[in-house]
Amino acid sequence: MSNFLEVKNVTKQFGGVVANRNVSFTIEPGKITGLIGPNGAGKSTMFNMVSAVFPPTEGEIWFEGKRIDKLPTYKMATLGISRTFQNLQVFKKMTVLENVMVGLHTRTTTGLLAAALKLPKSKQEEAFIYEKAMEELRFVEIEDIRDVVAGNLSLGKLRLLELARALATEPKLLLLDEIAAGLNHQETFEMSKLIRRIQNRNISIFVVEHDMDLVMNICDKIIVLDQGEKIAEGTAKEVQSNERVIEAYLGADDEEEVIV
Repeated sequence: MSNFLEVKNVTKQFGGVVANRNVSFTIEPGKITGLIGPNGAGKSTMFNMVSAVFPPTEGEIWFEGKRIDKLPTYKMATLGISRTFQNLQVFKKMTVLENVMVGLHTRTTTGLLAAALKLPKSKQEEAFIYEKAMEELRFVEIEDIRDVVAGNLSLGKLRLLELARALATEPKLLLLDEIAAGLNHQETFEMSKLIRRIQNRNISIFVVEHDMDLVMNICDKIIVLDQGEKIAEGTAKEVQSNERVIEAYLGADDEEEVIV
């Protein structure tokens, strides 16, 4: 199927507050899809529903022909969905390498006894985990700090570490939650190039982001939310020239700046 992730008429309520209302969109394989909107637009809520942090109140979410909106979060990695977090989720007292290796243990089948006895299968899996972790650290270009304790890293390096850990699970769909938050201009530029390299691995990417330059430069399609509802969808050029987007998200006074 061409739309390997599909959000169908999704609504999410928290008590009397409607965070998302009747939102539908698709993500195509191999594409970068962006989700933008002003504060309070419902971006994080939508992102968390796609990654099964919590279920929608109404509607359905499908991935590769399977309905996933009622599945627990831990099932996502086995389906091929991985994500990063705006608020970094790393083990600060572990090394960079150990952080990535921990994420890979979900792919092992060795039992506790076999691991304790260091049986051949256990040793083979540990070797695989080490090599795979190193492969992803090389990909994001932080293999030289593999033995550094994560708590000593800068924000930019921590973002790359979390990205390496997400990639190590070999996702089909990678969800990036404010991946450029807190990065300087050069770091954001390098992150844009890295995201393109990830796309070249035939990984689909869904990114929620406030950095408009990054979104406009890398996304094949952009979805815009405002007050919980989808108000626009299209290419960067189409979204930049959409009157509802200019008024609701970018501000009517910025019209000349955002239209290309």
